[in-house]
Amino acid sequence: MDILEDFLEIFSKQKLFYTLIIIFVLYFVNWIIKKFIIRSFKSLDQRYKWKKISSYLFILVGFISILFIWFYDEFQMGTFLGLFSAGLAIALPDLLTNFIGWIFIITKRPLLIGDRIQIGEKMGDVVDIRIFQFSILEIGNWVQAEQNTGRIVHIPNKKLFDSELANYTADFPFIWNEIPVLLTFESDWKKAKEFLLKKTKEIVSDQVQAAKTFMQSSSRRYMIYYGKLTPIVYTSVEASGVLLTIRYLCDPRKRRSTEEEIWENVLNKFADDSDLNFAYPTKRFYFNSKEKPRHKNGIEDKMEVPNN
Repeated sequence: MDILEDFLEIFSKQKLFYTLIIIFVLYFVNWIIKKFIIRSFKSLDQRYKWKKISSYLFILVGFISILFIWFYDEFQMGTFLGLFSAGLAIALPDLLTNFIGWIFIITKRPLLIGDRIQIGEKMGDVVDIRIFQFSILEIGNWVQAEQNTGRIVHIPNKKLFDSELANYTADFPFIWNEIPVLLTFESDWKKAKEFLLKKTKEIVSDQVQAAKTFMQSSSRRYMIYYGKLTPIVYTSVEASGVLLTIRYLCDPRKRRSTEEEIWENVLNKFADDSDLNFAYPTKRFYFNSKEKPRHKNGIEDKMEVPNN
């Protein structure tokens, strides 16, 4: 009995020794590849992609090698994997769900590095995807026009299964943006509408051409069809004046810059043209000329005649 225990102890030490060697060798080789090969790539996208592939590949090779060392017998390995997966599902269900979420991400690709997404209440650009979570550079929140806040938000992969996911840039990387311009009733709204339409077309012409190209490829995968991709200006009437709403396609990341350029042209035009005036909520008071004059505080004027 003592001899068997000594043999098992020596054998276990050998397994531990071989395990440490495998971990060291794989770590060193992975470090060499990242240090001298992957770093030589000029493109940041390629560098990130191959860095991730290298890490996952060495983790997989190391996991299989260590399993083979400790459970070389086929029956032992099958039993171990069965017990391990069952125990993981019972003890750490969130961890398993996050791992399945990662498998879903790399196979179905609902989001990729660089995509702008909204999942639940969080919005941002995807900057990292890992086995148990993905990370986004947050946009919105206290910052206007969906610009980034500078915060990195880490989201568990399982969130994909219980929250809606909106992707701004996948397949059709354009969104519709609207700018309301309110004119007074006395303004020449036809002239204003013509100017807004012409200027918006000039500003977003390049994006419209790109959208037409993407539309052809996106329509093969989704039932997406727009009869018109060029800008349009809608007319409606509000309580304070005539409302002209500019609607146009733009890159989600250029939403603020295009809106700024359009507004600057509008402000300059309205400043130079007396026929165009912005409307805002106002109040008008009408007085009957037969009424007695009143002070501003509402007290009637009275004339006192001195006694002679």
